[in-house]
Amino acid sequence: MRTTLASLAIIGLASQALAINPVEIKGSKWFDSKTGDQFFIKGVDYQPDITSTSSYRDPLANSAICTRDLPYLKDLGVNAIRVYQTEPYGDHDDCMSMLADAGIYVLLDLSTPNESIDRSNPSYDVDLLGYYQSKVDTFGGYDNLLGFIAGNEVANAANNTNASAFVKGILRDTKAYIKSKGLTAPVGYAANDDADIRWQMQTYFDCGTTEEQADFYGLNLYEWCGDSVTFETSGYAAVVQNFTNWDVPAILTEYGCNAVRPRTFPEIASIYGSDMDSAFSGAFVYEYVEEANGYGLVSISGNTVTKTEDYDNFKSALAAVNPTGYTLSNYTASGKQQSCPDVSTANSWLASATLPPTPSNATCECMMNSLYCVSQLTEIPTDTNDLATFGTNVSSIYGTVCGSISCSEVEADGEAGTYGKYSFCNTIQRVSWVMNAWYTSQRGVSGSCDFSGFATLTKPSLSSDSSCSSAADSSNGDSDLDSDVDSDSSSHKSGAESAMKSLSAGAVAVAAWAAIF
Repeated sequence: MRTTLASLAIIGLASQALAINPVEIKGSKWFDSKTGDQFFIKGVDYQPDITSTSSYRDPLANSAICTRDLPYLKDLGVNAIRVYQTEPYGDHDDCMSMLADAGIYVLLDLSTPNESIDRSNPSYDVDLLGYYQSKVDTFGGYDNLLGFIAGNEVANAANNTNASAFVKGILRDTKAYIKSKGLTAPVGYAANDDADIRWQMQTYFDCGTTEEQADFYGLNLYEWCGDSVTFETSGYAAVVQNFTNWDVPAILTEYGCNAVRPRTFPEIASIYGSDMDSAFSGAFVYEYVEEANGYGLVSISGNTVTKTEDYDNFKSALAAVNPTGYTLSNYTASGKQQSCPDVSTANSWLASATLPPTPSNATCECMMNSLYCVSQLTEIPTDTNDLATFGTNVSSIYGTVCGSISCSEVEADGEAGTYGKYSFCNTIQRVSWVMNAWYTSQRGVSGSCDFSGFATLTKPSLSSDSSCSSAADSSNGDSDLDSDVDSDSSSHKSGAESAMKSLSAGAVAVAAWAAIF
C-alpha cells in the first residue's frame, strides 16, 4: 500500500503557469474563461522519445525535451497537445510554464502502461485510484491544463465492452476527487472508431448521473484517407451525425490516416469548417514524433529534430482555418443527454450501467486485519522473472480455491453490474482473502495456509470483518503516493497502445498482473 501524501495537494502549482487563460466547458463547447470566445482545439498528439528509451516516460518532467520541441510546436500553430504518459512525481513547472507562455494547453491521459485497466480481465482497485488522484494533485493547478482522459480505447471490440464499466467508475471517482480539491478540470474518455460499438460507447459515457457522465468525449478517427474522398464519402459525415445536439464537447483525440502518403490533411477544412464546427470542438492530429507506424510530423535523433514530409502540409492546412463559433454570453446549451445502451450480446454491448463502488483503502485494510492466512508478499514484484512466478502462483490459488468455494466477495462483473465487497482491493489483498477463505473452510487444518510457500499465518487484530464495509478512509480522499517519490526526478495503433508496446515486456507484464483477478 502507498502512504498518503496530503502535502502534494495543489499548493503553489497554479502560480507556475499564469500566462494563459483557463478554459471552461458550457454545454457542448469549450470557452476561454476570460475573453468568452469559443475555444477550438488545434492540437497534436505528443509523446516524444517513448520508443527510444523507457526512461523518458514523462516528457513534461524533462525541460530539455520541452525546450527542444517547443519551437516546432509553435511553428506548427498548435494550441494544445495531448500527452499519453506522465507521472505524478518530478518537476513539471518548467514545461507547463513554457507551454503556457506559448499559448499551448495540455490534455493528459490518466493511465500509463503500468497503471491502467486490462480490457481482457478488467478490475479497478485502491492502488489505481490512488495513482490517478496523485496525478490530479500534480497537474490540477495549472491554468493550461485542458483536462484528463480516463481511458484510451480500453474497450475496442464488442466482446470486451464490459471493461467500460470500470473505466466509467474511474471517471466518476476522478471527477469527485477534482471537485473535493476545489478544482474544475474536466474528465473525459477517448474511444476507437468501431462501427459495431460506436453509438453504444458514445451513449454509455454520456448516460447516468452528472457525477458519472464524461465531461467531454474523444474519438480516435482514421477514416479520411487522401484527397480522393470527401466529407461524405470518407465516413466523417456519418460520425458527425451521431453528435448532432450532443450535450458535452466532442473532439477528435486522434486523426490523420496515413494510407496515402504524404498526408495532405484535407479533413482539417471540414473539422474546423461548417461540416463539423457546430458538433466538434477541434482535434489532435496523430502524432508529433515519427514511430515505426509512420505517423510522425517530425523524426528525432537525440537533440536533432527533422521535419517529415507531413510537417509543412499539416502546418499549411491548419493555418488556413480560423473557426469562430459562439461567445460564452450568447451561447445557450441545448444538447440532450443520452440513455444507457441495453446490455446484450445482440446489442454488441456488455457494460452495465451499475458501476463498481469507489475503492476504499480503509475497507481493504480492515479486511486484511481480520485474516489469519495472508500473502507473504506485501507488494507485487517488479522483476520480470519474479512477476511471472507471482502470476503463476496467484492463478493457481484462484483455480484451486474458487473452484471449490465462492470467491464472490473479491470478484467483479462489469456486465452483470455485480461487485464483491472487496473487489476493489489490490491484488495482494484479494489473493489473501481467497487463501484465508480456504484456510477457514478447512477449519485451519495443518497445511491449509501454505500454498507452496506463498502464504503465511498471522494473528488478526479484528475478530471478524463485519465492520469493514463501514470503515472510512482517514485520508478524506487524498491520494496514496509514496511520500518520497517527488524527489525522484497499424496499420494504426492508438497512442496509448503504441506506447505500451514500446516499453519492456516486463513493464507491460506488471500492468497486466496489477489488474488481474
